Amino acid sequence: MFLLSCFAECSEVSRLVWLQSGLLSHLSRALTAYSAPLNLAPSSGYTELLLHRLANFQRVWSLLPNENTGKEITSLAWRPDGKVLAFSVGDTKQVVLCDAEKAEILHLFPVEYPASCMHWTEVHGDSSTLSSFSESEDESSRFLPKLPTLPKSYSTTSKIFSEEKSDEVTNLLGEVRLNILVVGGPSGFVELYAYGLYKIATLSGISGTCRSLGLSSDLRSLSVITEIRSAEDNPEIHYIQLDTGLLSSCLPELTKMARKFTHISTLLQYLRLSLTCMCEAWEEILMQMDLRLTKFVQEKNTSTQVQDEFLELLLWGHASPELQALLMNQLTVKGLKMLGQSIDSSYSSIQKLVISHLQSGSEALLYHLSEVKGMALWKQKFQPLGLDPAAIEDAIVAVGSFTLKANELLQVIDKSMKNFKAFFRWLYVAMLRMSEDHVPPELNKMTQKDLAFVADFLSEHFSANEELFDRKGKYFNVERVGQYLKDEDEDLISPPNMEGNQWVTFVKQSTHLKDSPLLFPTYPQKSLHFVKRMMEGSIDLCLQKPAEVIGHSVTQAVCLRLYTVPESSENTPRLFELPSLWNDKKAGMHHVVFCMPEISPSKIYILRRATDPSRSVPNGLVALNFNTPLNSSIDDETPAPTSADSCYSCLDARFYDDETLTVVLRSREDDENKMRVLAQLHLNSVLSWNEEFTWDLTLRLEQQTEGIPVQCLAWGNQSREMDNLKAQFVAVNGIRKVACVLSANLRHVRVFEMDAEEEEEEEERADESQEMSSDQDRLEDTMTNQSDAGEGGDGAGGAEDAQVAGQGSGDILDETAGSDTL
Repeated sequence: MFLLSCFAECSEVSRLVWLQSGLLSHLSRALTAYSAPLNLAPSSGYTELLLHRLANFQRVWSLLPNENTGKEITSLAWRPDGKVLAFSVGDTKQVVLCDAEKAEILHLFPVEYPASCMHWTEVHGDSSTLSSFSESEDESSRFLPKLPTLPKSYSTTSKIFSEEKSDEVTNLLGEVRLNILVVGGPSGFVELYAYGLYKIATLSGISGTCRSLGLSSDLRSLSVITEIRSAEDNPEIHYIQLDTGLLSSCLPELTKMARKFTHISTLLQYLRLSLTCMCEAWEEILMQMDLRLTKFVQEKNTSTQVQDEFLELLLWGHASPELQALLMNQLTVKGLKMLGQSIDSSYSSIQKLVISHLQSGSEALLYHLSEVKGMALWKQKFQPLGLDPAAIEDAIVAVGSFTLKANELLQVIDKSMKNFKAFFRWLYVAMLRMSEDHVPPELNKMTQKDLAFVADFLSEHFSANEELFDRKGKYFNVERVGQYLKDEDEDLISPPNMEGNQWVTFVKQSTHLKDSPLLFPTYPQKSLHFVKRMMEGSIDLCLQKPAEVIGHSVTQAVCLRLYTVPESSENTPRLFELPSLWNDKKAGMHHVVFCMPEISPSKIYILRRATDPSRSVPNGLVALNFNTPLNSSIDDETPAPTSADSCYSCLDARFYDDETLTVVLRSREDDENKMRVLAQLHLNSVLSWNEEFTWDLTLRLEQQTEGIPVQCLAWGNQSREMDNLKAQFVAVNGIRKVACVLSANLRHVRVFEMDAEEEEEEEERADESQEMSSDQDRLEDTMTNQSDAGEGGDGAGGAEDAQVAGQGSGDILDETAGSDTL
């Protein structure tokens, strides 16, 4: 089975996104232009995401499942500017943000439940408020240097900072105007993410599984369609409107806080990746010295300490047979050179990453947290959003401790590089002499200072430790850098010696500085990874508090029981099923379109609610009756008699724009090949109807349909019969002036230009109807040829395709380019 979604909302983008599940060698096709849950039953459990241009069906990219993202994509949502695509993954419970141009994974975050639906809204608030905010927008770019990009060879976990981009955070945030990604799932799970990155609200009190979401552009309310099990264990569809007035009333403060916290979240990701690069730069070969010395202790027959063996070699130039066998047979001269080069290369790479990435990232993090603390202290503006100065101060302290630990690692690296360089130089000369090889003159010179330096290194690092063997299975810890990069809760094996440090001594002796909040704690016994996790925990607490406060401020304004899900539609893919939501930004209205085929098969219902929950709406519910002749008008005084030819039932409906509804209708004849019609309905007269409906909230709407105002609509020439296509679902984009009709078996798609000029319409109608449909093998071949050669290849379709596409032969790209017009 294979399912697909969705259109980009912006006018600059003309693309389709496909979801392919099942065996990748077998493709079937389906299309829709909205985001909703998918009921996937693939043979392999994999889902592939594909992006195609709408004009010629040219593949832009495909994204295969992987271990980082997951296998089963459950919903999709475009960022309003069309530059970023969000998709949720069911098996790993993640939401992934993907660059629409290059299919790069920009960011991903975990969610508590698999997301069943998502909706991405751009906020349209008061223009004067937004402009005044824009003038005082974040000025961090003036004071902070640009973060260096991570080495490409290490950027295997995520590509958020791997490319040569100077403004990674800006690219993710987009423009100053706020946009919010709403994620919904089972058990009433709903969360809101500013810019798709930072969680600003976790909602509670919602029952059932979310099937559709719609946040108003003025942030006054959120519409939710849920499916709830009734007392009789029947699935019921409910409409819930949530009052999100706090978001609307604090829009400038919310935008500033969201952008600042999004910077912080992105910087945390940057530090994680920097630390990952450091761990990758550290090589296991550096452990060879420790392991070989441990094996030497276990195998030697004498009671002499390893430290004494090496000191005897240093002072007298003589080695015991056991030590000589260790050096010449196991370590070897070539192995020593390789080990020295590995240590130098590894330590140099880690040192550069700490200086250029870890320190710059933590400094930027301190800057943004300090600004957030200033915002939190402005209680009149930011206290309603849940900013807690104490929690932010704890996060600042944690970042300071992380910075100190990074500096401590730099000191350990610097000391280790000097120690190893001197030690390997001496040992290399000693081994050359053992093998009676020529010693280069420049290496043969060794001063008394060099001798003392090597002797101190041997005494400090080459003493056997029984306790260490019990913990780690080795007696020695010559390599001191790797312990800082271990993601463990245990203390460091060899913490730095602070006994001679004058600053540490001074602080311990000062009663005022010992417990001063002005000094960051150092945690000398802990690794860099441990301190990093402490920092993340403190910042997470700081970031979670506003989400909790804002979530608790959201209240339920209304809950309307609509209808029971008919048994015939329980197996319908949730991706395509009504109800559908629409937000009229100009009028400040939520629209809900739905059908009740078991009660009124020839009617479609439009529910309207003001985005401001306190405002009442006249004519809040109306039913449209399709038992009307095709060529009649709504103003006809004498309606034509109803006949079998004019009786239709609605299969699917989507808002094309604020005043137009696009519907797929089916003739109610008894014939197997029932006629399907794609029509545009203009709702001006419907939405101005004055008859009111009194709603009994104790009953479902399907139990009180008698009092619903009914209007008969005609579509005149704004319709098109679906020849040779069992149309079932429709997806529309009013900005792009495009509609796509999907067949009932989810295999055939027909694309329409909805507002084509008359001349273009006559031209295209003179040509035969073209359709994007063929059998699985043919589409697979086309995709393969397109991927390899950059354009589609020829292929012969089956009989079914010939029937649907008219002539049936030819390139699928040609079929796509020749879309129909309405």
